[in-house]
Amino acid sequence: MNLTISGHHLEVTPALRNYVTTKLDRIMRHFDQVVDVKVLLTVENQKEKERRQRAECNIHVKGSDMFAESAHEDLYAAVDELVDKLDRQVVRHKDRIQNHHHAAPKRLM
Repeated sequence: MNLTISGHHLEVTPALRNYVTTKLDRIMRHFDQVVDVKVLLTVENQKEKERRQRAECNIHVKGSDMFAESAHEDLYAAVDELVDKLDRQVVRHKDRIQNHHHAAPKRLM
């Protein structure tokens, strides 16, 4: 898995990088065919404090791409919301690709 964490108007500290990677391990626990993950952490210049910190993520898995974004007044809370959204998408994708069809029973004659 290729992981890219970048910041916009923000320096990505080792503590923040470690927090994001530990949260993304939850996604890898559910689905191991993740090819590429790109995380963008942003601080926007807004007057109101709410929804100022944003986290965006693009995940490329075998077969499709997924995107999620989250905004919160705390960057760690935004990352938590982001991982929750991505986790739901990954579990749904995994359910879709599994074969749920069973062989039809043979006719009895």
